[in-house]
Amino acid sequence: MTSTETLTPLQVDRVVKRFGSLTAVAGVSFELGDRECLGLLGPNGAGKSTLIRSIAGRVRPDSGSIHIFGQPALSFKARAALGWIPQDLALYPLLTCRENLHSFGQYQGLRGRTLQDAIQWCLDWAALTDRSDEPVKKLSGGMKRRLNMAAGLIHRPRVVLMDEPTAGVDPQSRNRIFEMIEGLRAEGMSVLYTTHYMEEAERLCDRIAIMDHGSFIALGTKEELVRGAFGGRNDVIMRFSQNGKDAAAWAASRGGAFENDTARFAVDQPSQIAPLLEAAGDQGLELIDLTLRRPNLESVFLQLTGRELRE
Repeated sequence: MTSTETLTPLQVDRVVKRFGSLTAVAGVSFELGDRECLGLLGPNGAGKSTLIRSIAGRVRPDSGSIHIFGQPALSFKARAALGWIPQDLALYPLLTCRENLHSFGQYQGLRGRTLQDAIQWCLDWAALTDRSDEPVKKLSGGMKRRLNMAAGLIHRPRVVLMDEPTAGVDPQSRNRIFEMIEGLRAEGMSVLYTTHYMEEAERLCDRIAIMDHGSFIALGTKEELVRGAFGGRNDVIMRFSQNGKDAAAWAASRGGAFENDTARFAVDQPSQIAPLLEAAGDQGLELIDLTLRRPNLESVFLQLTGRELRE
């Protein structure tokens, strides 16, 4: 029999999910590699949550297939290899950290010494050993988030789905969570990671998928996405005063994008900035700031979707 070491951790093939007349996931296909962290970005309503829930077995796709190490997603072997960390906290507030982990470990079929070892691994990994006997209701938001992550991973899965694990936590806790996720990859786990923070995707993810209207509209490394969207061009960012009400139409007429009083253009040479400035002046627009920079992941996202990530 083929070893799981030689099989793809997660394979999604032409998955479609409809809710009435709405197509939430429209034929998505991708693979998650060994020890890879794949970021999933998209505006609200893009279909990310439905895709994650389909992989986790909470939603049944209308067509397509999902395999985890070659096993159908709903099979026992696939379930055992998969861990899901939802955005919403799923903890018992009156129980201690250790008691929560004990409960979630039993749900996963762990018993005896195996369960005790798993609990200790989780406490160490989440840096909660010194708070192990503290009721959850007394923990800070960041500690609760880390415990929530540990509870979803107590069975040491090989494939992990993370749905915005840093939502609502302070910067210090966010950095600790980053370290935890990097530790998972050192343990041999593969991670599918959704986030509304572009800097998280840039730091953690080997590849990034941008999803909109139920489909993947781009997939690759950060460098590949920037090169595919902009080639060797640079970003020109022009910010106008709020009375520049005609700036959006003006930016669109010259091939730019406009959002929050800011126009963005892609230029091949810095010398192309002067005509933009002259044209803005002719239009009567009041420019208050101008920046020239290399495009980044945020630029790609805006270019492809026309929206900010956290919109």
